Amino acid sequence: MEKSFSEKVYQAIKLIPKGKVTTYAEIAKYLGSPKSCRAVGNALHKNPLPIIQPCHRVVNSKGELAKNFGLGAGKQEELLKNENVAVIDGKVDISKFLFKFDT
Repeated sequence: MEKSFSEKVYQAIKLIPKGKVTTYAEIAKYLGSPKSCRAVGNALHKNPLPIIQPCHRVVNSKGELAKNFGLGAGKQEELLKNENVAVIDGKVDISKFLFKFDT
C-alpha cells in the first residue's frame, strides 16, 4: 500500500540528525515534488507524534522558526537549543545548520 504524502514527510524528517535543520523546500525536493512546500508545512502542522517525528527541525528557507509551532510558542526554539542549534531572534543560520537529503 502506498504511503500518504504526510507519511512520506514524517519518514523524511526522521532522517534529519540532531543538531541540524532542514527546510520545507528541501523536504519537498527530496520527496520529488519541489513545488509542494506548503503541503509539507500542512503535514508537519498535523504531526501526530512531535519529537518522535522531529518537526522542530524544519524551518523556512530564511531559517525562520514556525509561526504557529504545534507544541506552543517558544517550544521549537527550546528543542533546537537543546540540540545545540543556535537560534538568534527566531532564526537559525541555515548556512551552518542546514541538513540536505541525499538525492
